[in-house]
Amino acid sequence: MVVVTTIRREVLTLPAAPLGPDNPLPALRPLDEVHHIEDRDRNELPHDMARQVGYAPLHSLLPVRVRDGYGRAREPRRIDALVLENDRLRATVLPGLGGRVASLVHKPTGRELLYRNPVLQPANFALNGAWYSGGIEWNIGATGHTTLSCAPLHAARVAAPDGGQMLRLWEWERLRDLPFQVDLWLPDGSDFLHVGVRIRNPHERPAPTYWWSNIAVPEERRVLAPAEEAWYFGYERRLRRVPVPAYDGVDRTYPLNSTYAADYFYEVPDGRRRWIAALDESGGGLVQTSTDVLRGRKLFVWGAGPGGRRWQQWLTEPGTGGYCEIQAGLARTQLEHVRLEAESEVAWLESYGPLDAPPPAGEWDTAVRRTEERLEAVLPRADVEAAYAAWKPYADAEPGEILGTGSGWGALEVLRSGWKLPGTPFPESTLDEAQEPWRELLHSGSFPEPRRVRPPGESLVAPHWRDLLETAPAGPLTEYHLGVAQWHAGDRAQAVRSWERALELAPSVWPLLRCLAVADQEAGHHERAADRYAEAFDDLCHERRDPGETWTAATAALGREAIEALLRVGRPADARSVWGRLHPATRERGRFRLLEAELLLAEGRRAEARAVFDEGFEVADLREGDERLGRVWDRIGGEELPHAYDFRMRPSSS
Repeated sequence: MVVVTTIRREVLTLPAAPLGPDNPLPALRPLDEVHHIEDRDRNELPHDMARQVGYAPLHSLLPVRVRDGYGRAREPRRIDALVLENDRLRATVLPGLGGRVASLVHKPTGRELLYRNPVLQPANFALNGAWYSGGIEWNIGATGHTTLSCAPLHAARVAAPDGGQMLRLWEWERLRDLPFQVDLWLPDGSDFLHVGVRIRNPHERPAPTYWWSNIAVPEERRVLAPAEEAWYFGYERRLRRVPVPAYDGVDRTYPLNSTYAADYFYEVPDGRRRWIAALDESGGGLVQTSTDVLRGRKLFVWGAGPGGRRWQQWLTEPGTGGYCEIQAGLARTQLEHVRLEAESEVAWLESYGPLDAPPPAGEWDTAVRRTEERLEAVLPRADVEAAYAAWKPYADAEPGEILGTGSGWGALEVLRSGWKLPGTPFPESTLDEAQEPWRELLHSGSFPEPRRVRPPGESLVAPHWRDLLETAPAGPLTEYHLGVAQWHAGDRAQAVRSWERALELAPSVWPLLRCLAVADQEAGHHERAADRYAEAFDDLCHERRDPGETWTAATAALGREAIEALLRVGRPADARSVWGRLHPATRERGRFRLLEAELLLAEGRRAEARAVFDEGFEVADLREGDERLGRVWDRIGGEELPHAYDFRMRPSSS
C-alpha cells in the first residue's frame, strides 16, 4: 500500500514569551467584547441575520479562566509540531497551541502560502486573553478568537479516505459544552490540504454554535471573493452594508487601502461557490474553498494608520511584514451564532492550496471571474463535494497512535454523561488535578475541601454541575463554587447568599470577599465593593504561603482589581497601601506601570505620572480596542500620544 500522506513529529525553535499562569479569579464580569452592534443597526438587518445576531450572545467566560500571565520577554523555546507532507505540500501544525497550522509550503515552488510569524508572542485577542498571530486557526465557541488559542488539543493518526493517514485534532469546547474535531489530510499528488470539521451537540437541548477558520496571509495582496456587497464592521461598533470592491471612493479589497482596522463580511449569493483568495500582483497566492455549509467569507485588515501599524509590530518583531486575515465561517458574520439542534452535528470540508491566476488588478467582476475559473480548473467544485463525501464515513474512525493530549474536561463530561462519541475519545486517563474534585463530587456527592490552604480551583457552571453542588453538603468550598455557578446562571441574589453563607465557615475568606465585591460593583455599590476588596487583599496577604507562581498570580490579579476599585471611589491612600504589598516583579509589569500612573494622577502627582510614560513600558495584555492608554495620557495632559502607546483602532473623534 502506498502511503499518500506522512505525519511526523518535529520541534520548532522560536523566540517565544512564556504563557505564564492563568488568572485564578473566576471571570464574573461581563465580557469586554468589541464585536457587538447597536439596536439601530440590528433593526436594518435581514431577518435571518438579525435573529442569529440576537441568538445566545456570550455574556460570560465561565467556566474558562482568563489567561493574562504572559509578558513580552522572548527567549528561544522548543515547540512541538506535527508535519503532514505529500509530494506537493508541507503543513506544520502546533497541537499544543490550539492545533494551528503555522505553515503551509508549496514544495515545487518553495512558496510559503500563509503569513508565518517568526515569533510566538501572546497578546490579548482571544476571548480569554492569550492569542498569537499567524497561520490558520480554528475558532469555535463564540464571537472572537477561541479560548483554545494557546491550549493543547488531543491529536492522533487516523486512517484517511484514500488509504493514507490523516491528522485528527479534537477537544471539548467549554463555553458551549460541545466536542469538535478537525481532520487534516493531503491526498497523493494534491496541491490542496483537505480539512474535515465536525461539531457535535450531544445534549438533549439545542446549542448555539460558532465557527470561523481564520487564515493569516501577507497584506500586500488583493483579496477576492464572489460578492458584490459586504457587511462592514469597524471599531465604531456599527454594522452596515457596503459595495464591493470600493466605497467612499477607495478599493477596500487591498488591505493597505484602509486606514483603520475593519472587518468586511462578504455577501456571497446563495448557490455561488464558496471561496476566498489572497493574490499578489502577479496572481499568485492562497485560495480557500469549502462545501456550502461554511457559508461566510471575511477580510480583516489592520489598516495603514498608526494604530494598525503599531499592532502589527506588537504581534511580531521589527522588520517583519504585516498581515491581513481571510476567513470562513458558519454564518454571514462573526456577530451571529447558529442553532445546532439537540443530539445532532454539523460538518463540512475545507480545502487550502496555492493558486496561480491572472493578475487580480482591474475590474472587480473580471478579476473574480478569472480567479474562479482558475480555481475550478485546479480544484473543481465537484471534487470538493466528493472529498467531503469520502471523508464523512471516516469521521467516526477511531484514532490510532496518539500524538498529543489535550485537557481532561472532555473526559469528565463523558464520565458524567456516558455519551458515546465515535472518533473523538475522551479517556479517563486524561483527567488531572483540575478535574479531580469534580470527579469526587460526581462519585460521592460531596465536593472535597482542600487539605492545604491555596487559591480555589476552577469552577464548573453548567446546569448539571450546579444541580450536583446544590445537593452536596454545604461546605465553604462547595458554597463558593455553587455561588459562581448561580452567578453564571443569572441568579445573582442566590449567588450572594451562597458566598455569604460560606464566609461564616471558610478558613480562607479572600476568594469569597472578592466575589462579593464584584457583585457589589455590578449592583452599583462601589464604596462597599472597595471595602470588600481592601479586606480581601488584607486576608490574601496574611494567607499567602510562598512566592510561588500560584500565589503571585492571585496577588497580582486581586491587587489590580482592588486598586482599581479603590481609585474609582477616590481612595488613593488605600490604593497605595495595596500597591506597596504587591510583589516587586509584579509592580514592574507594564499593566501595573499603567496602573501606577493612574495612582499617581489620583494623588495629584502629574509630573511623576508623566515620568512613568517617559521611562517607557509595555502593557503585555492590552486588549483589542482598549483605549485606556490614550485616556490616561490625555489626563496627564501630554501632547500627541507617542507612537509606542498608539493602538487606536478607530478615528479619535468616534
